Formats: sequence, structure tokens, C-alpha cells
Amino acid sequence: MATLTKRLDTHFAACAAAAAGAALVGTAENAQAAIVHSGAVNVNIPSSFAGIYLNVVTGATGGASFAGFDINPYGATYLRLFVGTGGGHANVAGNFNLPVGTPVGPASTFTAGVSNPPAANWNLNSTNNIAGFRFTNEAMGNQIQYGWYRMSISASTFSQPRAIVEWAYDNTGGQILAGVVPAPGALALLALGAVSGRRRRVA
Repeated sequence: MATLTKRLDTHFAACAAAAAGAALVGTAENAQAAIVHSGAVNVNIPSSFAGIYLNVVTGATGGASFAGFDINPYGATYLRLFVGTGGGHANVAGNFNLPVGTPVGPASTFTAGVSNPPAANWNLNSTNNIAGFRFTNEAMGNQIQYGWYRMSISASTFSQPRAIVEWAYDNTGGQILAGVVPAPGALALLALGAVSGRRRRVA
């Protein structure tokens, strides 16, 4: 009887873990592990001195500075990058357009305040334009965190259309890889693997 009870307890625990994993995947399609991802967006960057201000945690935007904004790409005849308090833009040997997979984190080199990358650093008529940044996350006790955002640029760095098309950050304060987002099924596979491994050990 004790053996049967133990097996039933193990079975129900495994089912509960699987259900919890499935629920987590269903409610956090844009958050894999510690990575928070915006999904596909189209946040216009006006060709103006103000540009667009964005809070990457809430998704709030504005045409003028507001409390809690994190990033601010702008420019009427150029493309410059600005960040909120405690922030900075990551660069690799002066190139603010990061290659996909570049680590952005505590070990990165950052330029605080305004960054003014040369126009030649950007890829015209392309969405392959990634800027790394650090910011203060007010929702996480003002922890310094790291992220990246991708921009679509047209025939010049200042002409329209010009937009932020996605962003992501690591909400633990750890590093993130520029332009990289975990596959949607990664978390589900991890949850199922943990349940499978637990059942094998108990059997």
C-alpha cells in the first residue's frame, strides 16, 4: 500500500509539473527564461530632433521625454541614440550597430548619454540595425539590466520610414546576446525534460 501511495504521489507531482510548465509557456509567449521580448512591433522614429522615447518594460512611448523612458533614437538629418538615467549604449570598437550574437552585459563597453554613430555604420534599406543598451528597470528595484533593439532604416539614416521593430532585455541583470531570442518551444522542452528525468529516477 505504501508503495502504491508513493507511486501515485509521484504520478500526480509529475502531472502538476507538466501542467505548470504548459501554463507558463501559454502565458509567457514573449518571455523565455529571463529574456523579455517585445515581439514584432512598428514604433516609428520621427525624423525630428525629439525622435521617439520608449520605456522597454511597459512599452510606453512619447514624442517628448517622460519619467522612466529607457531609449531615445532621434534626429532630423542623422540618427543618434540617447538613453535614460543610468543607461548607456553598447559598442564594439566604436561600432554601435552590433553584429547578431554580440554579448551585451556587465563586461560590455558603454557610451553614456548621447551616441552619435557614423551613418556608414548602419545598414540602409534594412532591418539589420541593432543597438545594445543598459537601463534602470524601475519594476525590478532599479536594477541595472541589459538589452538590445532592432531598427528598420530606409534610404538614409534620417528618412522615412524609420522604426524600432523589436527589442529584448534580460530581466535578471545578466548579459543578453544582441538580436537573439530563445525559440518559442524552448521553455516547454525544458519543462517536459525535467518531468521526464524525474519520472525516470523514481521508477
